[in-house]
Amino acid sequence: MTAIAVLGNGRVGGSLATALTRAGHEVTVADRAPGTAAAAARTARIVINATPGAGSLERLAALREELRGKILVDVSNATTDGPDGLPADLIHPGSSLAELLQEALPETRVVKTLNTMLFPVMTAPAALTRTPTAFLSGDDPRAKQTVRELLGDLGWQPEWITDLGGIETARATEAAILFVPHVIRSSGFAPFAISIAR
Repeated sequence: MTAIAVLGNGRVGGSLATALTRAGHEVTVADRAPGTAAAAARTARIVINATPGAGSLERLAALREELRGKILVDVSNATTDGPDGLPADLIHPGSSLAELLQEALPETRVVKTLNTMLFPVMTAPAALTRTPTAFLSGDDPRAKQTVRELLGDLGWQPEWITDLGGIETARATEAAILFVPHVIRSSGFAPFAISIAR
């Protein structure tokens, strides 16, 4: 059992918290109330960023002390929204939210994952008709191994997980969010994920 704090109690954070609790972990969910994120992060070994990506950098940089020595699993994408509310453009072109988080939190081990799919797939990857891929980006091999094990608790088979390398590789997976609005407009809001076929 691992102490996990989920920052963000929307659809993404809520589904991750439910699935991880079901897997036997001790999960605390922090909402936007003042002080709750700091309190949750302080007692956790792993912190999951499921806050809206547009404000994640500022929100998490303020938790530098609470996140010191922790693993920060970043599942968010930082985008601006179009008129229909769907992602329209990247907030950090030429970089990524994950890279900027790692820069702002040098004593935290940031791992980017689960950001190339609609949220239902994060906790039910086997529900798709074809095998999805979960990507890992991060500079600390042990942190990535821990996150790999956490993904296993969410139903991800080892062969469905691809380690892309350092945190700079997150800019590629974050850019994949630009597929999402076009897929939704053409096929509707049905669960899907990016997958590497070999």
